[in-house]
Amino acid sequence: MSAEVECVWPVAAVLGEGPVWSAVDCRLWFVDIKGNRIHCYDETTRGTRSFETPEFSAFVFRDRRGGMLCGLRSGLYRFDPSGARFEPVVKVEEDLPGNRLNDGCVDAQGRLWFGTMDNAHEQPTGSLYRFAHGSLERMDPGYVITNGPALSPDGRVLYHVDTFNRRVHAFDVDPQGGLSGKREFLALSEPDVYPDGPVVDSQGNVWIAMWGGWGVRCYSPRGDLLRSIRLPVSQCTKAAFGGADLRTLYITTASIGLSDEQRAAQPLAGALFRVRVDVPGLPANEFAG
Repeated sequence: MSAEVECVWPVAAVLGEGPVWSAVDCRLWFVDIKGNRIHCYDETTRGTRSFETPEFSAFVFRDRRGGMLCGLRSGLYRFDPSGARFEPVVKVEEDLPGNRLNDGCVDAQGRLWFGTMDNAHEQPTGSLYRFAHGSLERMDPGYVITNGPALSPDGRVLYHVDTFNRRVHAFDVDPQGGLSGKREFLALSEPDVYPDGPVVDSQGNVWIAMWGGWGVRCYSPRGDLLRSIRLPVSQCTKAAFGGADLRTLYITTASIGLSDEQRAAQPLAGALFRVRVDVPGLPANEFAG
């Protein structure tokens, strides 16, 4: 299938990230990490809304009990869009002030998975975490920059991105949310191209945004490259499936770190894009508490 990439919101995010589809109101939510914003795009009206966050934002998901759960630099917070209020839930890594949260997902059981990273992009102080039933557990340490995670359609495989080392790992997931069998799913060797946020479609294919790679790539569950979608910007951060049929791929991007010359060549850097695809995605899960 050949489809045209469309810029739906030239929001000029500093570090756009974490798109997630809300089927109940046909809206796409995403964050601008370094811009301290949560953004919302209404697919039906094309309306937009933005909320300022008190710290770097990392991700935002609907909460089954109402409102939303979001990750900020220092931890997890409940977010009420109607009043733009943030209520702390749990602090994360208070002993590591140089770290921040970065990217996450919610599984079918309503458990939150997310990563932390060194904000200076230097030390392997980041970890993969699971948060469920009020309990926070470190699942896998030793990351400089984490991205994802994302889960297979049956929830038995979790993909987690080690962006700094250009690796994507796969884990086996047991019914209780335990991880085992860590293995390499994908490794990149191209100069200045790094795997960023992943998302999985209904056939189990893994779509990975490429930082420095000018687009998004789709890999089979075995790690074979199936398709590439090129964007007019180099720093692509993550994709999410949306629309009534979940066949609209929304893609967030970033403008951070670009030179004046690069910005002139990429005037849409930091924009929100979308493109139609053949295989639908999976419905977004809501956090269960």
